[in-house]
Amino acid sequence: MANRYWVVSLPVQKSASTLWNSLQDQISKHSFDTPLYRFNIPNLRVGTLDSLLALSDDLFKSNTFIEGVSQKIRRQIEELERVSGLESNALTVDGVPIDSYLTRFVWDEAKYPTMSPLREIVDGIHTLVAKIEDDLKVRVAEYNNVRSQLNAINRKQSGSLAVRDLSNMVKPEDIITSEHLVTLLAVVPKYSQKDWLSSYETLTTYVVPRSSKKLYEDNEYALYTVTLFGRVADNFRTSARERGFQIRDFEYSPEAQESRKQELEKLVQDQDSLRSSLLQWCYTSYGEVFSSWMHFCAVRIFAESILRYGLPPSFLACVLSPSTKGEKKVRSILEGLCDSTNR
Repeated sequence: MANRYWVVSLPVQKSASTLWNSLQDQISKHSFDTPLYRFNIPNLRVGTLDSLLALSDDLFKSNTFIEGVSQKIRRQIEELERVSGLESNALTVDGVPIDSYLTRFVWDEAKYPTMSPLREIVDGIHTLVAKIEDDLKVRVAEYNNVRSQLNAINRKQSGSLAVRDLSNMVKPEDIITSEHLVTLLAVVPKYSQKDWLSSYETLTTYVVPRSSKKLYEDNEYALYTVTLFGRVADNFRTSARERGFQIRDFEYSPEAQESRKQELEKLVQDQDSLRSSLLQWCYTSYGEVFSSWMHFCAVRIFAESILRYGLPPSFLACVLSPSTKGEKKVRSILEGLCDSTNR
């Protein structure tokens, strides 16, 4: 619903139909591009003046809350559609586009009996929307948790050699592990490779000569192997660190590599599944919140019209969608009709 709408009420002096005709006539003459619709509010239960005054104090805060939840869900829908590469779907209430739902609003008597006290209707709407907001938080947290796990894995796979997962770069034949010998993996700054090649054999004793081999290189670092006796590995790590070389902890394990691959595939599937189910839930829940919000607006218009215009209820509720440049003129028309009914 990209359009901006006003939901207004005007006091009725003679008849609602006469006032409606006058409003239509004024809009067509002075603001012909402003859509205008009746907003049909049933005869709700008035209650006492004190109860209306007490209710009025809460209506503004509740409206802000309900509107805020609808905007949260809408933003979530926009984000999910963007991430999924989907075109934006028209938001609906039970299959009816929300613009049409508003401009052709019909009170749901089965869901909100008109004989119920206004406070009961408002509290019921607030409770329903609050529950939907709680559900949204839980579902989004679950989806974001999987996304965070995937992002962490992707960072390890796409970051620099100093931090990324090395399992895809190392082949079984690159690693020597025996009773006495071990192979270490050294991360060498890209512009220090000559220094590494000329010095690694002397960083400690019992380093196998000419055992270093470059496995990979990125924009910042190169990855080298080096083979030496296991009992001097700690000394080698210390000396390498002092020269600006990083020895990465690594243990080649086909089983662990396969396990990580399966974990990644499962996370991708979980993310896609959660994203799809969250998006469908958001479509449905947005419609439910929007419908609740329109019923809330009807109650608010009803209660505030009585407090402003008095009893018995005699007012005309309508929906307008003025353009930005036409707002001032439409406001002037509405004020003029209000003044004329009070003469």
